[in-house]
Amino acid sequence: MSTEHPAEAEAPPVEPPSAPTRRAFIATTTAAGGGAVVGGVVAGPPVHAAEDAVAAEVPPGSRVSLTVNGVRRTVTIDNRTSLLDLLREHFGLTGSKKGCNAGACGACTVLVDGRRVNSCLTLAVRLEGAEVTTIEGLAKGDRLHPLQQAFIDQDAFQCGFCTPGQIVSGVGCIQEGHTGSAAEIREWMSGNLCRCGCYVKIERAVEQAAGRK
Repeated sequence: MSTEHPAEAEAPPVEPPSAPTRRAFIATTTAAGGGAVVGGVVAGPPVHAAEDAVAAEVPPGSRVSLTVNGVRRTVTIDNRTSLLDLLREHFGLTGSKKGCNAGACGACTVLVDGRRVNSCLTLAVRLEGAEVTTIEGLAKGDRLHPLQQAFIDQDAFQCGFCTPGQIVSGVGCIQEGHTGSAAEIREWMSGNLCRCGCYVKIERAVEQAAGRK
């Protein structure tokens, strides 16, 4: 009789645990962020929570009515909208220029109830019922405003970027009665910058329109 023992059955090799798949990782992290994995499907947060999140992303808005160049306008806007952006982006009145957007250059000057304002610093929602005049509203059809004509007569512009704000500011300066002398005009027009250096001619144009020339 053979003394050999029958060969023992070999145990199957033990495989090391596999690394999590990309799909499993995404599902796990999504569940940790507020969802739950149910039957392999990731369930998101409650519907009302998602609606609240969307609502939180929508900025508050208001309805405002104002008269622009003689035309009554009513619009619903973001409460953060400046008068300048309302005029340019909503009403298509691009004559008022966006220069520094910080109230330092005067390129965006318009008249609100007859007074000069930097439209880039003025919140549109605060102008309920106001009357706004821009450079587009100064001429009467083909007849230019006297100051517009004076700018042409005195050659008071070069590149033209600051010109709309200069003219509107000059109209306000005349209406406010600050044209008693050249020095007074310079003082009350000092908030409008001209990088081309046409200040002397701008002053003369204001004097002409004011009837001092």
